[in-house]
Amino acid sequence: MRRLAIPRRRPATVAALLTAGALALAGCGSGADSGSGDGPDLSVSGAYMPQPVSASMAAGFLTITNDGGTAAELTEVTSDLGEVTVHETVGSAMREMTDAKVPAHGELVLESGGNHLMFEKLTRKPKQGETVEVELHFAGTDPVTVELPVKPATYRPTSGH
Repeated sequence: MRRLAIPRRRPATVAALLTAGALALAGCGSGADSGSGDGPDLSVSGAYMPQPVSASMAAGFLTITNDGGTAAELTEVTSDLGEVTVHETVGSAMREMTDAKVPAHGELVLESGGNHLMFEKLTRKPKQGETVEVELHFAGTDPVTVELPVKPATYRPTSGH
């Protein structure tokens, strides 16, 4: 099994963090050949981050949908906020995922209480109302940039996750 790379943080892109909002989620795509059904056709919905209670760690949630005819392998997640890995919940324990695939005509759901994004070594503690940008990197296709609006620490979506 292939292990997800743990990226080093990138220099802050203040403009990117300030200009995007919750509405930027609609229609995020990889730029893959949509409509042909041959390759992955990726989109993201339901993204958010509960306001972190810790100064060093946070979680993120979203759904990656693949309407294409080929599975997509999520190989890395990067953010100016800190190091990001994908964790899975097995029983009551969390561990880094070694295989994060979005099946053809399927989805990868990262949700509270289940598989999720784990942010560590935060460069700052985001507050409710801000957004956090992440870039999802996939094998063989363009990365997908996603804005996660920061919600209250107790936020639970009414639909989606």
